[in-house]
Amino acid sequence: MYFYRMEIAVTNGITVAVESVFLPQHSNNREQRYIHAYYIQIENGSPYTVQLLRRHWYIYDGPAQVREVEGEGVVGEQPVLAPGENFEYRSYCDLSSEIGKMRGYYTMHRLEDDILFEVEIPEFKMVDPSLLN
Repeated sequence: MYFYRMEIAVTNGITVAVESVFLPQHSNNREQRYIHAYYIQIENGSPYTVQLLRRHWYIYDGPAQVREVEGEGVVGEQPVLAPGENFEYRSYCDLSSEIGKMRGYYTMHRLEDDILFEVEIPEFKMVDPSLLN
């Protein structure tokens, strides 16, 4: 496995940290299928309780192809985070090219005053490590 450096963004006291890893055992160069797992930690450093309602991803697959993915929650959950709490999850992305990247945002709900706001998911790269040699 090849881990990339952790990327971090902070929005309104909410920290999102992302680390990705290439999965050669699930990838196939001949079929142009490159699988990357990513690990995300969301930490609530704000003084408010928040709930993650939605996700919105921009997936860049090679130099020209961009996909958008959006939906409710993450990995089937809409976690509620009190001040100081965190939530972690793992997911994956399949690319048809050897290099790509992802970025996006979460829509959060501040429960105390019913405010919706967006939290940045930092951009992170996904590269077949054979390109780095």
